Amino acid sequence: MEPNASTHIRNIGIFAHVDAGKTTTTEQILFHSGRIRSLGSVDAGTSQTDFLEVERSRGISVRAAATRFTWQGVTINLVDTPGHVDFLSEVERSLRVMDGAVLILSAVEGVQAQTEVIWHALRERNIPTLIYVNKLDRIGADPIGTIQQIKRLLSNQAAPVQAPLGIEDRFSGAVSLLVSGISGSETEEAQLYLQQLEETVAEQDESLLVQYLDSGTLPKAELNQLLPELTQRGELFPILFGASNRGIGIEPLMQAMITLLPPPQIVSDGPVSGVVFRIERDAAMGRIAYVRLYSGVIRNRDSVRNETQQIEEKITQIRKIDGQKAEDVGLLAAGDIAAVCGWTQARIGDIIGSAEFVPGETRMAVPLLTVQVRWSNEAEYPAVVAALHELADEDPLLDLQWLQEQRELHLKVMGPIQIEVLTHVLNNRYGLKAEFDQPSVIYKETPAQSGEGFIAYTMPKPCWAILRFHIEPGERGSGITFSSVVRSERLLDRYQNEVARSVPEALQQGLFGWEVTDIKVTLVEGEHHVWHTHPLDFAVATPMGIMDGLSRIGVKLLEPMLSFRLSAPEETGGKLMNELILMRGEFDTPVVRQERMEIEGIIPVATSLEFPARFGSLTKGRGALATFFAGYRECPPDVKAERVRRGVNPLDQSKYILAVRNALSSS
Repeated sequence: MEPNASTHIRNIGIFAHVDAGKTTTTEQILFHSGRIRSLGSVDAGTSQTDFLEVERSRGISVRAAATRFTWQGVTINLVDTPGHVDFLSEVERSLRVMDGAVLILSAVEGVQAQTEVIWHALRERNIPTLIYVNKLDRIGADPIGTIQQIKRLLSNQAAPVQAPLGIEDRFSGAVSLLVSGISGSETEEAQLYLQQLEETVAEQDESLLVQYLDSGTLPKAELNQLLPELTQRGELFPILFGASNRGIGIEPLMQAMITLLPPPQIVSDGPVSGVVFRIERDAAMGRIAYVRLYSGVIRNRDSVRNETQQIEEKITQIRKIDGQKAEDVGLLAAGDIAAVCGWTQARIGDIIGSAEFVPGETRMAVPLLTVQVRWSNEAEYPAVVAALHELADEDPLLDLQWLQEQRELHLKVMGPIQIEVLTHVLNNRYGLKAEFDQPSVIYKETPAQSGEGFIAYTMPKPCWAILRFHIEPGERGSGITFSSVVRSERLLDRYQNEVARSVPEALQQGLFGWEVTDIKVTLVEGEHHVWHTHPLDFAVATPMGIMDGLSRIGVKLLEPMLSFRLSAPEETGGKLMNELILMRGEFDTPVVRQERMEIEGIIPVATSLEFPARFGSLTKGRGALATFFAGYRECPPDVKAERVRRGVNPLDQSKYILAVRNALSSS
């Protein structure tokens, strides 16, 4: 079955660094398309796509919002994503279901930290991308400087397809470089932009390059024909200009969205194949699953298989949602996006029907901090547990850990703004007053050397499980690797499967209570008993064997690292370098450009939690700091970090066996 294009649909994500004007641009697009009659405002808290109370009060987007409009006979599903790094998981989930993207930059601030993170993710998925340079009416707008930054930090294959008419308070719009005869007083400047476009296009094709070098120009007809092809192949990134708060540049951007970005590739006669990319709750309809369908058709009252969870659930209603409005459309066809009601078990990332046509995931968001939740009075404890379970359904990266015996709740978070938003949501949606402890860094453990772990679980009867593991360090970033060299006549396959299933669970807490990673575990010996063995014996024995091994060979702590790039006035460089050294930072020789110092390097998360705030005051607000997660690496020997263990330690074997057996018999 060959995929074919559904030409009347576009699935487009709008991405940007916080405050580049993303929600305002979405609002203007909806207004210009006739989808809404009056413009909302982010500052006034009346925009269509910021519909959570916290978004309205803070003026930031924290959830990806799906909306749709029609422009020149093409239906566009538009997803406005959050710009703040703390909500990167929302961006990540939206990326999976987009066929095209609009990346918004401010003409004043240029390429910012989050812009780069998103750009790398877009390139990893090879999503065709338009770059929209906004805020050309602002004091300090620098379109030429912004293009140079884009080419230096994002891609040399980015090129303007418009030339701005004036800047700052003289900005009146942009003229297309694709029409013949650019006229007016701006001609000379427009020629500079045209030259950039022609050079970038010519570099993509040898015969074009020869033609360009011979005549010094490229025919407009040739440019118009090549532009959509190059953009859709991800070989060219058109740059457009505007001032969204004044509605300037919006219609040319909408035109570019339908002419330059690709339609979805669909398999119309294939099996149902789709993915759930976000979960919402509705007071009347309950859980709502947003689904992108790649193949087949689903209808109201259909029973559809959830491949991930191996269950079947019935659809009660299929809705097309525009911001806060919804209509029951009864059907979702391949290539399109809709909200499905009635799936009470659906979770983010679930594959619907066949997985055959669903693209893989992009991992950008890695929560590096953990927080404990506190509730204001004991009567609210069950409600807080239920609310956090619901929120973890909507954002699986929160990875809620509920320690029932200790009555503790722990969440993984990206940063302080996310904690603030969670406090807000618990209060506004659930009426709960909860507080969060100071966040602490998530460390990991890894074997210090190679060695063996052994367990003979033969008492108290009836039980029999003997296991010997070879444990060794794995490469950094390799996670957990398990294999077995035991023949199935020595240890039946079903028992070996139980061991394989139990190893990752056993490694969730190492000697210091952190997850153990970058480890190779090989089962080298195993024995069961014909009468006394029960399959669960191996689930009980595996953690004891693994912990026995780790206690013999020891573990090393790993800490999360950030790579950083900063730019600051030259006179503050000395102070900044001292700060970086105190934080155990490592950096290259600073580069001085136009009285500004640029430094690149890596710093531990643990020592730099307060650095962004200090950086602002050290540079008197004139510095720019970009940080990216750079993986885990070994801590220096003097760093000690331990967390309280959940449950009984398998090293205390008799107590552990008793605790696990009680849990198994009561469940």
